[in-house]
Amino acid sequence: MDQPTVGILHPGNMGAAVAGCAATNAAAVLWCETGRSTTSAARAARFGLTPVAELAELLDRSDIVISLCPPAAAEDLAHDVAAHRFAGVYVEANAINPVRTQRIAALLAPDATVVDGGVVGSPPVGRKTPTLYLSGPADATAHIEALFADTAVQTSVLGTEVGKASALKLSYSSFQKTSRVLVALAVGMAREHGVDQELIEVASKRTDSYLSEPQYVAKTAARAWRWGPELEEAADTLADAGLPPEMLRAAASTLARWDDARDDGELTLTDALDRLAQP
Repeated sequence: MDQPTVGILHPGNMGAAVAGCAATNAAAVLWCETGRSTTSAARAARFGLTPVAELAELLDRSDIVISLCPPAAAEDLAHDVAAHRFAGVYVEANAINPVRTQRIAALLAPDATVVDGGVVGSPPVGRKTPTLYLSGPADATAHIEALFADTAVQTSVLGTEVGKASALKLSYSSFQKTSRVLVALAVGMAREHGVDQELIEVASKRTDSYLSEPQYVAKTAARAWRWGPELEEAADTLADAGLPPEMLRAAASTLARWDDARDDGELTLTDALDRLAQP
C-alpha cells in the first residue's frame, strides 16, 4: 500500500482538510458528490479531492476510507459502507464514544479492518497541526501513519484496542469544549454586573490549563463541601441575569459526591476519582 487510494466520506471543514493532507502520500483521494452542496464541492476542489458519482464507486476504488462526519451520522454511514462489503481499512475518526466505535467495528467485520481515530486540534490549514490519534491492528495503524507522514496531520498510535482513540478524544473534548461554555457563562455573569473587563484581567494572570494539573483534583474533593454551595450561589446569579444556570448546578451536584471528603488533607488523586465514580 505504497500509494493507496483513499476515500473521504464527509468533506466538511475538518474532513476535507485532513483528506487534503492524505493526498500527499495517496494515489488519489476520492469523495462522493451525490447529495452534497456546492460549498462541499468547492471545499473538496480546494484540497485537491477527486469527485465520484456514487458511494459504491468510492468504496470499490478505495484501499483506505476515512469517516469524518457529524457524530450523529457515524453509524448510519458505517451501515452504508457495510452494505457494500467494503474490504479495506476503515478509519472511524468521528467524535463518538468507545462503545459506538466498537459497535461499528463489529458491524464492518470481517470484511474491513477498522482503525479507531480521534482528531485533536483544529483543521490542518495555515500552520495548524492537529494530531490524529489511532488505535487498532498494528499493520493497519502503520498504513495510516504512512499516509500522513510529512504532512500537517501528526499521528500517534495508542495501541491495538479499538476504542482507545475515541476515549482520548472525548476525554479531551469534555474539558476543552465545556470550558469554552464556562467562559461564556462567567463573562456573561460579570458583564451583567459591569465587571467583565476586571474578570478578564484576573484570569489573564493565569495561563496554565487546569487539565494539566490533575493532582489538584484531590484538593478539589477536599473543598467540595464549600465549593458546591458557592456554585449554587453562582447558578442563582446566572439565573437572575437571564443566563442558563444548569451547568453550574450540575457541577455542584458532582461536587456533592465528595461530601464525605471534607477537608481531607490525605486524599490522593486515586481516592478522589474512586469516590467520584461511586454514586
